Amino acid sequence: MLVVTTPEVHGKKVKSVLGLVRGNTIRAKWFGRDIAAGLKQIVGGELKGYTEMLTEAREEALQRMIKEAEEKGADAIISARFTTSQVMPNAAEILVYGTAVKFE
Repeated sequence: MLVVTTPEVHGKKVKSVLGLVRGNTIRAKWFGRDIAAGLKQIVGGELKGYTEMLTEAREEALQRMIKEAEEKGADAIISARFTTSQVMPNAAEILVYGTAVKFE
């Protein structure tokens, strides 16, 4: 499945717009990561546990969006965007959304 952030794909003509597709996941911090992150803030550096958690969350949300687009028979997803929001203390939602399209 082709997923792009642009509103079109060079060399392809959209035959039909199948609609909005999205995928999301909500992740909570694990207490052990909080301790490690707190220590890291003192000495500086990357918070690798959080980086890994968010990378996994983005990939999971992306795969859910792709699955929804495939179920609609899409060839691609255009204008894809990621967003995050805090849904409660220590928990964040990763949402990805875009437009499912069929090419000529």
